Amino acid sequence: MSDLALEPRANPWLLGLGPAERALLRAWRSGRMPHAWLITGPRGIGKATLAHRFARFVLSGGDGEQGFLAASPAEDLQQESAAARQIAAGGHPDLRVVTRSVGDTGRMRQEIVVGDIRDLGHFLHLTPAAGGWRVAIIDPADDLNRNAANALLKVLEEPPANALLFLTAHSPGRLLPTIRSRCRRLGLEPLAPDLVAEGLQRLRPGIAPDVTATLVQLAEGSIGRAVALADLDGAAAYRDLLDLLGQWPSLALPPVLAWADRFGKGEGDGFALARELVAGLLARVVAIGAGRAMPEATPGELAVTRRLAAGARLDRWVALWEKVNDLFARADGLDLDRKHALLSSLLAFETVASEG
Repeated sequence: MSDLALEPRANPWLLGLGPAERALLRAWRSGRMPHAWLITGPRGIGKATLAHRFARFVLSGGDGEQGFLAASPAEDLQQESAAARQIAAGGHPDLRVVTRSVGDTGRMRQEIVVGDIRDLGHFLHLTPAAGGWRVAIIDPADDLNRNAANALLKVLEEPPANALLFLTAHSPGRLLPTIRSRCRRLGLEPLAPDLVAEGLQRLRPGIAPDVTATLVQLAEGSIGRAVALADLDGAAAYRDLLDLLGQWPSLALPPVLAWADRFGKGEGDGFALARELVAGLLARVVAIGAGRAMPEATPGELAVTRRLAAGARLDRWVALWEKVNDLFARADGLDLDRKHALLSSLLAFETVASEG
């Protein structure tokens, strides 16, 4: 499958989201389709793909189940309706997708801004080009800044006829309560490990079984995250992180600096991978400290995480987990130095020991 087919607009298949698909179809057939939906769930689980899938269904006429519940056997949208082909090419006149845009400086903005939502409101009030519906997708709504969120609230308060709006959200609690209250909530649960493994093998064939097993555990129910980890050699990166923390409570500075430098450069996916590995490891330490049984993602992980959990009080690890997540959020939102954020997060492990 090509890289384009991994994009939500061109992805003809989903795994494990049958209940969500059926919920959308029931609402459509009821004749009382909510004008706005909030699709929530872990990053990379298929929220945007589900929204695009239903957009193809609606803009293809909304009849039967073709192009929605049943994936194309050939996994090729060129064999589907004209609307599906237009959506896959990013050119359907009745579909608008709002994401973070490029700013005046030529760099990608860190937020969805108010101008994007005002343009969306204008789009939704236009007469549908194909005479049916207009569909909009905001992906993810987590990226809305305050002014954009307030502008969206006005759109939701006065929804135009024959318009559907889909919001995806990894962290719906960050949205205004008034926005959440005006949307039908559709929550997606993490996928079962066997489905994650199936999706990973389908999208990235040839990965060794032991590496697949590690990636599935680290992906935490998200095929998208498993693919991202595979592309960035996440299994090896996690083993390196465990080696660093195996020296706790004192960490050797040179390898810590090297790990932060390796993943903290630039604006690519390396930083996103590293922060999720650090935050995920802390979450495992907290879970073990609370007495939960955790599967081992890679050989030696349990020895390291159990030693960490036993070395300091649980409340210290919870506080560090919150501190690290806040640090990473500020590194994203304020465009702080990513290498410094990673380095600070790792060195903060030593403070837990000194405080404990």
